[in-house]
Amino acid sequence: MTLVKLSSARCAWPAGCDLSDKAVVDREYAHRAPMRGQHRRRTPAMNTNGGGASVRRAFKFLLRPTRRQGQALTLMLADHCLLYNAALQERRDAYRHGSKTTVRYGDQSAQLKEIRAVDPDRQGRWSFSSQQATLRRLDRAMQAFFRRVRAGEAPGYPRFKGGGRFDTVDFPRDGDGCRWDSTPTEPVTRVRFQGVGHIRVHRHRPVLGRVKTVSVKREGRRWFVIVSCDDVPVRPLPESGSSIGIDMGVVHFLTTSGGEHVANPRFLARSEDRLAAGQRELARFPRRPRCGRSRRGRVAAARVAAIHRKIRRQRLDHAHKTALNLVRQHDVIAYERLNIAGMTRAPKPRPGLEGDYQPNGAAAKATLNRSILESGWRSFLTILVGKAESAGRRTIEVDARGTSRTCTNCGHVAAENRLTQAEFVCMRCGFTGHADWVAACNIALRAGLALPAAA
Repeated sequence: MTLVKLSSARCAWPAGCDLSDKAVVDREYAHRAPMRGQHRRRTPAMNTNGGGASVRRAFKFLLRPTRRQGQALTLMLADHCLLYNAALQERRDAYRHGSKTTVRYGDQSAQLKEIRAVDPDRQGRWSFSSQQATLRRLDRAMQAFFRRVRAGEAPGYPRFKGGGRFDTVDFPRDGDGCRWDSTPTEPVTRVRFQGVGHIRVHRHRPVLGRVKTVSVKREGRRWFVIVSCDDVPVRPLPESGSSIGIDMGVVHFLTTSGGEHVANPRFLARSEDRLAAGQRELARFPRRPRCGRSRRGRVAAARVAAIHRKIRRQRLDHAHKTALNLVRQHDVIAYERLNIAGMTRAPKPRPGLEGDYQPNGAAAKATLNRSILESGWRSFLTILVGKAESAGRRTIEVDARGTSRTCTNCGHVAAENRLTQAEFVCMRCGFTGHADWVAACNIALRAGLALPAAA
């Protein structure tokens, strides 16, 4: 495998291959077993944890590297990015060859020993296991690509990674190229990476369980270490005797079957003015061919990225606090299974009779899509399930279809029942209520829960 710098290269499906050629796809990855959870649609599930159970959790901590250690971490990312791009180029070149050779992870991993011997100052400096993890990362991207082709979805061939788009290096096992808490006799926690040294960690919480994997990640100018642990003990909370259903929304972040509304903080809308000003400043310094951005352009890009990172942190903070309150107050929480990708899909064009296009509501749909994505429903539900699992609570996922159009009093289902975004009036029995509250009650009923007295 020839190591070449390909960070600015663009990638497409290998020339000469028809995306509709299923035989090519099946031949390429027919030897592989489906990944765990692949080709399986999630079904309504109930997660339970009793005393003595354990889960797997990840802990993220801020690193405090010295200047020299920061330079070494940057160099480590650059070399792993180079390895990723070279491995991807080898796969492309092998397929474009007349023999249509297939290159797999095992073939590329076997070359690492020779690569490290040829380049001892760069590739040979880092952990062998972390380089194998980088090659597995490319292999997973290729597997996902062929899976999408077989499913008839947009293929999305793996792209070459630029220096600013490769920010994580994984170490599959603690003690192999890395060591968590490498100086246990000292009061300050440190993590050691091969080729970098012992880096001070701002450990704001204890690490529970057995350390399984360690990853180093760059976010802007900051460095973080992510420690994944097995056998993290579950700490059951005292029973509260309460069960609820929750309905996710846009006007309100969520509504419970008990009639409680949680406000939508709309962090993106609060930062729109600063974000627009930063993007206008960034537009003054467009990318130059083969040179990238100027120094002032890089400064402007860093400011815009910092605003986005702050918005992301605000969303996560709100999601964690909201989920924690629900887990503390309720034993069982039912939520709806949401197809967010389908909900935010752009409407199909409507061709007219004279070669033009009729209005299809794309502008209004774009505004709704933005509001849905801004709310961060998927992140919140993932955090909620994780916290409930760690606290010994139960979460139940139910089908979301028709929850806001079904009367909880008589069971009548009709689109006309929901007169406005907030008003629900049953056309059969005249039952009235807030539409989001009615949906939350239906979610609780579908999960087999008794409605709260407040309902």
